[in-house]
Order: sequence, then C-alpha cells, then structure tokens
Amino acid sequence: MFDLADKLPQVTNRKAFIFSTCTFASQVAKNHSSLREKLQSKGYIIVDEFACAGFNTNSLMKLFGGINKGRPNAEDLKHAEEFAQNLKQKLQKK
Repeated sequence: MFDLADKLPQVTNRKAFIFSTCTFASQVAKNHSSLREKLQSKGYIIVDEFACAGFNTNSLMKLFGGINKGRPNAEDLKHAEEFAQNLKQKLQKK
C-alpha cells in the first residue's frame, strides 16, 4: 500500500478512504496512521477508515499454518458492507 501511495500524484482536496486487513489489531492504528499521513501529504482528505483481521501466512507465520485463519469471515464482510454503505451516505451528503 505504501509503494502505491508513493506513486500517487499530488492532488488538491481529493477524497480517499483507507480499507485494509491486518494480522494484529494493535498494528492497525500504526499502519493507518502512516498511510493516512502519506496520503494527506499528497493532498488527499481521508473521509473514513476500515480494518479487520486477515489471514496471514507471511514469513514465520507460514511455519505455523498462518494466523487469523478464516478471516475475513462473514461478520467481517457484514461490517465491510456497513462501512461501504456509511461511506456512500457520507459522500452523498457533501
């Protein structure tokens, strides 16, 4: 995500949102913060953010069969859908 953000053009007041999965809930704030800062420095206004647990088999996790198996699950997808609906409503109001 960070490499993609680096390649984005400089803009003026363009709207964006952050949507991600993560291995550890404790990392969401840090990862979103870094990405948010990068996008804002490019001129993007972050209108909302969403994150949920995601299955991860990177690095050492692969040796243990991964972490967060079965995620995102049906409940995560329900929350993602709710996020999308709320985002749509927010953007229609402006």
